[in-house]
Amino acid sequence: MTDQATGVTDQANCSEGEIPDKPTAASRTTLSHIMTGSDTNLLGTVHGGVIMKLVDDAAGAVAGRHSGGPAVTASMDEMVFLEPVRVGDLVHVRAQVNWTGRSSMEVGVRVMAERWNESTPAQQVGSAYLVFAAVDGDGKPRPVPQVIPETERDKRRYQEAQIRRTHRLARRRAIKELREKRAADGIDD
Repeated sequence: MTDQATGVTDQANCSEGEIPDKPTAASRTTLSHIMTGSDTNLLGTVHGGVIMKLVDDAAGAVAGRHSGGPAVTASMDEMVFLEPVRVGDLVHVRAQVNWTGRSSMEVGVRVMAERWNESTPAQQVGSAYLVFAAVDGDGKPRPVPQVIPETERDKRRYQEAQIRRTHRLARRRAIKELREKRAADGIDD
């Protein structure tokens, strides 16, 4: 049980089978990787797919840590590439759980890059939001601890994640309704 005023989880008051809540910092992580020639695309910069894999890896680690077990990628939203990444860049992929549902979690990821041999500050080169579903040994959804936003930034991210979730559900519902209408009208796609 979490005291909403303090955000502190009282594990002694959790019912049997109830999962204690976890603060955002409990699973936050950074994955760092130096980019090499094998990571490049035809333009000579780092392939977007390489960055997306790093994003998925970091987000998956955070989701697994937060949920205490396996979690699978359900969707990736808003992958944004702000600047090209070059060979020799040291890329830092920072991830944290922004929001939790019953068995799903939104993980926010920020991608930073700096030259491996310079002491200049890293700059943001990308960001993404991913939704993970926690699964059991049979691949069925399992409950996750609720995330406790700790800082004002965490609270803002939590609120923004709720908005994104509402939009994802509305988009899914609208597409389903459109497909059902087209099927009812005899339109076979």
